[in-house]
Amino acid sequence: MDIFEIIGATIGLFYIISEYRADRWFWPLSLLMSAFYAVIDFTSGIYANGAICVYNFVMSIYGILVWRGIIQKRRVDNGGERHISSCPKQYWWQIILLIVLLSAVLTWLLGYLNQSTYTLPSGRIIHLSVLDGVSSALTLVGMLMLAHKWWQQWFCWMLVEPLMITIFILTGNYASAVLYAVFEVFCILGAIKWKKESIS
Repeated sequence: MDIFEIIGATIGLFYIISEYRADRWFWPLSLLMSAFYAVIDFTSGIYANGAICVYNFVMSIYGILVWRGIIQKRRVDNGGERHISSCPKQYWWQIILLIVLLSAVLTWLLGYLNQSTYTLPSGRIIHLSVLDGVSSALTLVGMLMLAHKWWQQWFCWMLVEPLMITIFILTGNYASAVLYAVFEVFCILGAIKWKKESIS
């Protein structure tokens, strides 16, 4: 654990509070956090999640445009922010299928490329391809749902956080593991809050 990881974890704390509140500072913080964790993940050998951080960076730009109503101009309040809404029911089977397919493909790809491995101090090598692949798939879908401001996006993160906690503990990124434990609490609170504020 170094100062870079501590800074990233601190940014992440402000990030999750901002996401919980659904305020306009969320996406700029998402840009910053994505940049920090891309470095942390790639240097820790968590390659799929490192690539996902790059994806999150791009999706954060898209999210700013959607939330501000610059693109997809609908359900925008007087303050210029998109309303929280519910994911249309017809998309659910597609979302579940996408998560399953992405998990399988990413897990296979990481295993085939022999990536997402970590050498413990004892010299034992552990393979993180399943954890890395599934958490990456959930993150891909979760960010897309978040960009549309669907309250059910919190379900993706509820599943991601325990996987990431495990990965960070195994790779010695303890500040990040603690941060993601805090994230899990905010996921539960966020789902409750966003559901109450949903317009549909």
